[in-house]
Amino acid sequence: MINKLINKIQKTKAPIVVGLDPMLSYVPEHIQKKAFAEYGETLEGAAEAIWQFNKEIVDKTYDLIPAVKPQIAMYEQFGIEGLKAYKKTVDYCKSKDLVVIGDIKRGDIGSTSAAYAVGHLGKVQVGSKTYAGFDEDFATVNPYLGSDGVKPFIDVCKQENKGLFILVKTSNPSSGEFQDQKIDGKPLYELVGEKVAQWGEEHMGESGYSYVGAVVGATYPEQGEILRKVMPKSFILVPGYGAQGGKGKDLVHFFNEDGLGAIVNSSRGIIAAYKQEAYAKFGAENFGDASRAAVEAMIADIQGALTAAK
Repeated sequence: MINKLINKIQKTKAPIVVGLDPMLSYVPEHIQKKAFAEYGETLEGAAEAIWQFNKEIVDKTYDLIPAVKPQIAMYEQFGIEGLKAYKKTVDYCKSKDLVVIGDIKRGDIGSTSAAYAVGHLGKVQVGSKTYAGFDEDFATVNPYLGSDGVKPFIDVCKQENKGLFILVKTSNPSSGEFQDQKIDGKPLYELVGEKVAQWGEEHMGESGYSYVGAVVGATYPEQGEILRKVMPKSFILVPGYGAQGGKGKDLVHFFNEDGLGAIVNSSRGIIAAYKQEAYAKFGAENFGDASRAAVEAMIADIQGALTAAK
C-alpha cells in the first residue's frame, strides 16, 4: 500500500491528505435540515448529515488528492450510527481509488492489539468465512506500550499489504510534556523515531520506503528535520497544517531530496473552508467547491515551498 500511496502522490503532484474530521457544526444547515427531515434530530440523522457532507467533499476533491484521513472519534461521538457513517465514508473513498488512512490512534497489547489490527486493517474469521471490518489502507498507532502493541499491526500489514503511521512527535501544544523528555541525553520522540526506523528497515516496500511510517506535526519543523534524518525510509504523516499554524515553508525538511517521504494533512482548513473569509464567496450551498479551492491553494503552497528549497 505504501507503493500505491507514492504512485498516487506522484500522479497528482499533491503530497497532501484531506482529513475527513466532521463536526456537526461544520455541516451546512441545508445538509442538516435534509437529514433531520428524513431521520429526525437523532443520532441517525446526525450520521446521515455527516455522510452527505463527506460525500460532497470527496466528490469535489478526489481527482486532486492521493488520500483521505477520517478521524474515527468524530464518528464515534454519534455511536453506532456514526460508525456506520465512518464505514460508508471509507468504502466510498476507496471506490474513488483514494488511499484511506484510518486515524484511529490505537495502542494496546496482545490479543487486544491484534483485534484492533484485524478490525481495521485485516480480516476476521467467522466460521468458514473471513470478512474485512473497516478495511482502511493505513492506521495510526500509539506506541506507548512498546513493541507488544505495534507488532500485531505490523503482522497484519504484512499479510494484507497495508501500512501504519506511528505517533512520534505530535502537533499539539502539550506534546512535549512526555515526548520531549530526555533519556540518556535524547528526547523521547527521537528514541521512538529510532524504533520506527528499525521496524521500517524490516518491512520495506518496492518503492524504497517502508510501510511503517510516522506521525510528526507540522508545528515542530525543527524536530521534523531531525526525525527525517533518523527515519530516512519511513513516510511521515504531517498533521498541523493550516488551522494549527503549519505553512508550506515549515514543511520542506519533512521531505527527502527525491521530493517524497511526507504527506501533509489538513482537516478543518479544507472541509470547513467555506467558513473562512478567503472562501466565503462560495457560500454554504457550495461548500464542496470551497473545499476544492482550499485543496488547490494547499497544493500550490507546498509545491511552491518545495520548489523554492531546491
